[in-house]
Amino acid sequence: MFQTFDVTARPEQGPPRLAALRAEMARHGLDGFMVPRADAHQGEYVAERDARLAWLTGFTGSAGFCAALREVAGVFIDGRYRTQVKAQVADVYSPVPWPDRQLPGWLKEHLPQGGKVGFDPWLHTISEVERWGKALADTGIEMVRTPNLVDAIWADQPPPPAAPIKAHPLEFAGESSADKIARLARGLTTAGQTSAVLTQPDSIMWLLNIRGSDIARNPLALGFAILHANGRVDLFMGRDRLVDLADHLGADVAVFDTNEFGAALQPLSGWVRLDPATAPQAVADALEGRWVAGDDPCALPKARKNDAEIEGAAQAHLRDGAAMVELLAWLDAQPAGNLTEIDVVTRLELCRRRDNALQDISFDTISGTGPNGAIMHYRVTEETDARLEEGHLLVLDSGGQYLDGTTDITRTVAIGAPGSEECAAFTRVLKGMIAMSMLHWPAGLAGRDIECIGRAPLWAAGQDFNHGLGHGVGAYLSVHEGPQRLSRASTIPLEQGMILSNEPGYYREGAFGIRIENLLVVQPLGDLPGADPERSFLQWQTLTFVPIDRRLIVVEMLSADERAWLNAYHAEVREKIGPRVGKDAKLWLDAAAAPL
Repeated sequence: MFQTFDVTARPEQGPPRLAALRAEMARHGLDGFMVPRADAHQGEYVAERDARLAWLTGFTGSAGFCAALREVAGVFIDGRYRTQVKAQVADVYSPVPWPDRQLPGWLKEHLPQGGKVGFDPWLHTISEVERWGKALADTGIEMVRTPNLVDAIWADQPPPPAAPIKAHPLEFAGESSADKIARLARGLTTAGQTSAVLTQPDSIMWLLNIRGSDIARNPLALGFAILHANGRVDLFMGRDRLVDLADHLGADVAVFDTNEFGAALQPLSGWVRLDPATAPQAVADALEGRWVAGDDPCALPKARKNDAEIEGAAQAHLRDGAAMVELLAWLDAQPAGNLTEIDVVTRLELCRRRDNALQDISFDTISGTGPNGAIMHYRVTEETDARLEEGHLLVLDSGGQYLDGTTDITRTVAIGAPGSEECAAFTRVLKGMIAMSMLHWPAGLAGRDIECIGRAPLWAAGQDFNHGLGHGVGAYLSVHEGPQRLSRASTIPLEQGMILSNEPGYYREGAFGIRIENLLVVQPLGDLPGADPERSFLQWQTLTFVPIDRRLIVVEMLSADERAWLNAYHAEVREKIGPRVGKDAKLWLDAAAAPL
C-alpha cells in the first residue's frame, strides 16, 4: 500500500518555497539552481520523495523543469502542458515554451557574465550536461555540481519507497532472467566492454523478471544494477527487499543496498558502458573516464516483445475491452448533466477491478469534458470536477496494469447531440487513426518516417496536435516505454514485436478535446499479391477492441476503404468482446458497433 503525502505546492505556497530556495542559493554562492521533474532514473513518473518540481512550483506534468534564478524563475514546459501550467503555478514563476526556448539561451538572457547555476549531478544526464557545456562555452556562465538544494529546504520530504519486490512469472515473461543475462553479456563481450551500468528501473525489472511498486501505477522498484560481461549482475535495491527472491535471482545475481552503488563504481575496470541519454552525470563522474557511450543494452530487447508477451497483451486487452464496454454502456444510459468526471473515473476503475489479474490502473485516468478535454494530460480534482453537459465531448484516456500485459486506450464520447465542428474534427482524427492502422511500410523505417500518416487528415484542414502520434508500451511495465515512438524525433527503426499506441487528437483550448487511441503491435506483412519478394514489409496488428463513437462520425468524410476498415474493426469488437460482457452491455455493444 502506498502512503500518500501532500507533495504538490498550492499557489500560495509557491512564493515562500521559492524564497527559501533562493536563500539556499545565496548560501552556496549561486545565481541559480536547476529543479528537474526527473529523478536519478530519468523515468516519466517519480516517487513522492523525488517530486521536487511539483513541491516547489505546483506543476505536476510528466516533463519539464524549473530554472530558479535570483530575479526570475522559469518553468520550462512542452506543448502538452502549456494550458495546464497556467492553472498550477503561482505568478512568481514564468512559463517558458520548451523546447522552442532552450535553457542555455534563456540563461544567457537572464544571467550576467560569470553567473553560476547549481545542479544535482544525480538528476541530470550525461548528454544534458554535455549540451549545456557546449552551448554555454565562452559565455562565462558556469554550471556547478552541488548537493540538492531543494532537499535542504524540504523539511517534510517523504522517505524513499521501500515496497516489496516480487518475481514476475516465466509464463508471462516468456524468457528466463538467466537467459536474458547470458544473451546481453555476450553482447558486451562482442563490443569489448567489461560491464554496463543500468540506471532505468524498467530495464532492471525486465532483465531480472521482477516487479515492484515504488512508483504509483508502474510495477517498478527503484535501484541500479551493473551487468558484467562474465554473466554476473550486481543489483542495488536493498537487501531486505530482496531476501525472499534469492532462488529466483540465482547465484549469479549479487544483492546490495542502494547506498552502496556509488562505491561499487570505483573498482570497475575496462570499458564500462553508459547510456548518456539516461545515465546520471554523477555516474560518469565516479568512473573518471573509464566509460564508453552506448545504448542501454536492455532497451531494444525489452521493446521487442516475445510470443508470450504479445499473447499476454492480447488477452489483457480483451478483458480490458470488456471493462471499457461495460463502462461505456453504463455511461450512455445516464442523462446529460447527471454525472461528473470523477463519477466516470470511479465507475471505470470499478469495472476494471472485477478482473483478478488487475494489479493497478496504468496511469491516473484522464476524464475531461468540455474545456477540460482540451488539456491533453488533464487530471481531474475535486476543484476541477465538471459535469457532463449536453453537447459536450468527454475524453476518456485510461488503462490497466495486468499480470499479463499493460493497456492504454482513449475514447472520445459524445454527451447528447454533438456539434458539427466537433464531429468534423473527430472524423479527421479518426481518419488519421485508420490510416496508421492500415499502413504497410518497408522494414527499417523509424517512427519519424511514418507518423505524419496519422496527421495528414488534420493537416489538410490546417489543424494539428502538440503530442506525439504514439509511444511504446511495456509488458506489465511502464505504460510509456522507449526507445520506440511514433514521433518526429524518433530515429529507432520499428521492429517485429514492438507495441505502440496510435493516438491522433485535436484540441480547441477553452472548448473541447478529441483523442482516439488503440494499441498496436508490429508484425511481418503476410503474403500480398504483387508484393516485391526482395523487400521486407511490416504491418500493424490491433490489440485494442472497443467501439468508436459512431455519433461523432461524419460518414460522408470517410472513403470507402476507411468505412470498410471501421466496419471490419467493429465486427471484430462484437465478436471478441460480446461474449465477455453482461446482457445490457451486449445490447449496447451490438448497436454501438453496428456497421455504418
